[in-house]
Amino acid sequence: MSIHDPAPGRFVELPGRGRTFMRERAGPVGAPTVLLLHGLSATALLNWFPTFEPLSRHFRVVALDHRGHGRGIRATERFRLADCADDAVALADVLGIDRFIAVGYSMGGPIASLAAHRHPERIAGLVLCATARKFANRGPQRRARLLAPLLSVASRAVPGGMWRASLRAMLIGQISDPELRAVIDADLEGTQPRAVLDAAAALGRFSSEAWIGELGIPAAVVVTEQDTLVPPRRQHRLAASIPGATIHSIEGDHSSCVTRADLFVPALVAACRSVVGRAPRR
Repeated sequence: MSIHDPAPGRFVELPGRGRTFMRERAGPVGAPTVLLLHGLSATALLNWFPTFEPLSRHFRVVALDHRGHGRGIRATERFRLADCADDAVALADVLGIDRFIAVGYSMGGPIASLAAHRHPERIAGLVLCATARKFANRGPQRRARLLAPLLSVASRAVPGGMWRASLRAMLIGQISDPELRAVIDADLEGTQPRAVLDAAAALGRFSSEAWIGELGIPAAVVVTEQDTLVPPRRQHRLAASIPGATIHSIEGDHSSCVTRADLFVPALVAACRSVVGRAPRR
């Protein structure tokens, strides 16, 4: 374990689902578990590397690569956010985790919400970061805006190896530490370009407006107030739609989990502790 690889990683077989890659950092004895769910085109390491150590002071920390992302389950069929939610619960099964706090960033927010919706007995609380109840308007304009950066990369980078190289360069371009860049670059090697595009399309179709307020579990929302990809007003609407949800705002954009870790990490830790403090004891 080092600053460049802050949580040990290993492959895990999810029975009937496939082999995924997870990272874990032990917390205090008997601490509750937070399961970290990363955003579109990222990996567990890229999205969460600044948070593993601070979170592990209070929680057992587990994270996984989603289908088609990094070293996650190989995507052979159409990408479904619900499958990712079920993967997270299946990982908890393998690790012997009864209930956990689902923590989602951007695309990870819908995945965390779906996990709570589909498996209410397993999710003790939600922490939703830089995310929303839906990512597209009724018309095609919003979806096109969401897909534009990825489609632009795809259109310029043929064949697939060049596509992956361009995507990796875009994602790690704001990380200055060369050793950390190399670790994350290797982490992204297995990303499947088609799966990322399918995931973006699935995200454009997603909406939790009909049920997000009925989950009945404690929740917190970390709002990135300068976000141009997921507008802050949508993040605040998400918080307002969940009874009792706390709001933890930071003055950062959509990449704040990496570029403004000094702001994001304290807000995330506070949000997780707030949810755990309100979760029923078992």
